[in-house]
Amino acid sequence: MLAITQYAFGGPEVLQVVEVDRPRPGPGEVLVRVAATSVNAADWKVRAGLVGKLGDPPLTLGLDVSGVVAELGPGVDRFAVGDPVYGMVFGGANAEYVVAQAHTLAPKPGNVDLVHAAALPTAALTAWQALAALGAGHRLLVHAAAGGVGHLAVQIARHRGAYVIGTARAANHEYLRGLGAEEVIDYTAVDFAAAVREVDVVLDLVGGAYGARSLPVLRPDGRLIDTQGSDAEGDPRYERFYVEPSGVSLREITTMVERGHLRATIDQVLPLADAAKAHELSESGRVRGKIVLVAWNPPA
Repeated sequence: MLAITQYAFGGPEVLQVVEVDRPRPGPGEVLVRVAATSVNAADWKVRAGLVGKLGDPPLTLGLDVSGVVAELGPGVDRFAVGDPVYGMVFGGANAEYVVAQAHTLAPKPGNVDLVHAAALPTAALTAWQALAALGAGHRLLVHAAAGGVGHLAVQIARHRGAYVIGTARAANHEYLRGLGAEEVIDYTAVDFAAAVREVDVVLDLVGGAYGARSLPVLRPDGRLIDTQGSDAEGDPRYERFYVEPSGVSLREITTMVERGHLRATIDQVLPLADAAKAHELSESGRVRGKIVLVAWNPPA
């Protein structure tokens, strides 16, 4: 089968289209024929050697997968061959086929196609799990609110009854208001720390110096949920968050999607062979929503 593989850490140019053996599912696993995947910040950080979650090269990246079940491993009875599914895997989805733990997959939402489903898993799970304790009346500040995780976090938070404030460039303000954000701050022109106060939760999707800058906007019992690593570590209100694959959570996300409460914005759809271009776009920080990559000869 074809796959996007890298044999060294580096820039987007290290990504190559190669022929590799088709994997086989083991106990509790499912082989998925990939229709599409999408780009997450973790992908290019692993590619560059900034995050060592997948070990040393050779590596095949790709956290998000949508596609059709091609083969079942021993002990799997929750899916059948031919089922359209989506989910999060720890690498390997940038290929024609990928093996996934059955418990990390869910049936594809019935009202979106496989391309749109590929934009959801990692970003939606991150927002869903990070904001699990958020409820009606809470005030939430989302940094990078127009990005892959951010635009889904805005919708999930509003659905849970929270008051949502987002930071984003001015060009994205009307877009975010359309998703439910009550306030939007242009971080290029305004210091958010001077514009916001008494926030229950900050969802920091930027990290670095944004951590310490965000602490003053919190209530004394507020929480700073950081997905990137920041300089706020050590403060009692700081929480480093890591997303976990979960078919159970995805089923809840599916319900939101099918009821019209959650939709993924797709900035661009590219062939998987153009993964290097997609990484360049993602690293630019100018993507609204997600970039989706369509596999070779995808299932219908």
